[in-house]
Amino acid sequence: MNQAVRRVAIVAAMPEELSALLQAMPPDKQVQRAGRTFWLSQWCGHEVVAVLSRIGKVAAATTTTLLLTEFAVGRVLFTGVAGGLGEGVRVGDVVVADALLQHDMDASPLFPRFELPGLGVDRLRADADLVALVVQVAGEVLDKAHLHGLLQSAPRVHQGLVISGDLFVDTTAESAALRLALPDALAVEMEGAALAQVCHDFGVPFAVIRTISDRADDAAHVDFQRFVLEVASRYSLAVVKAVLERLPR
Repeated sequence: MNQAVRRVAIVAAMPEELSALLQAMPPDKQVQRAGRTFWLSQWCGHEVVAVLSRIGKVAAATTTTLLLTEFAVGRVLFTGVAGGLGEGVRVGDVVVADALLQHDMDASPLFPRFELPGLGVDRLRADADLVALVVQVAGEVLDKAHLHGLLQSAPRVHQGLVISGDLFVDTTAESAALRLALPDALAVEMEGAALAQVCHDFGVPFAVIRTISDRADDAAHVDFQRFVLEVASRYSLAVVKAVLERLPR
């Protein structure tokens, strides 16, 4: 492969999260690696590769490593849904991570809780310029979005800490424990911090964009599958496409 090519990677964990984007992206070719399908295309003036990471931190780390070592990726955009934790973070809102943390990382007493052994930090920062662009674009997209029947209020954009772990957080007790331990966390999901660690190790800029599908508690406010297909997947398409159109080539 020509290493001069610096592709933009678009990653999601579940097929429903990537469906609208794959339908809009011009077809080119597919490559199979490690049981994953990588869709390669030219879109919005960029060489693009899209892939499903699968669910969980190990799956996300494997997928990200493949992107960076076999597909000459220079920037990574992760998009999908998450549970809302922060006050005022509501279903339908979009959270853009400026930092990511593994909430189930605990190597104490050898290291402080949450700290990544060998790195000396617990939070990994997303690329500031890329985050700023995504926040701006997401705000513009949501300003134009019509209030969907699944939403109770107009969606908003938030920027801050997103936490990840190999636990599907869906009880009030679990979300309360996370809020107590990490009061500035805006959202919880299962892949972003793993992708962040691989990108950090390789020195590759990344951004994580999450649409809030629930409040990570006992109350199911919306039909999840319908929400992902009718709201989150469409947000992902609109935001990613707009980012690509403004991203320097």
